[in-house]
Amino acid sequence: MGYVLRVRFASFFAGAAVASAGGFYFLHKDYKIAHQSMSLQMNDLYKSLDGRISSLENLKQVEAMKADEVSE
Repeated sequence: MGYVLRVRFASFFAGAAVASAGGFYFLHKDYKIAHQSMSLQMNDLYKSLDGRISSLENLKQVEAMKADEVSE
């Protein structure tokens, strides 16, 4: 009776360890995918923002040039 109980406990804990390792693997994989997705979204946002700032700077330079031409 004692031997069978020890085998069952060992099997239970081995199964729990394998299931836990599998769960951690899937959680880690999910975390990496979510992190990559957020990183790509932020990169797109920064590129968009840089484009807007560049166009505003160009517009400001053009207006300054026009103001210089008018004042001359």
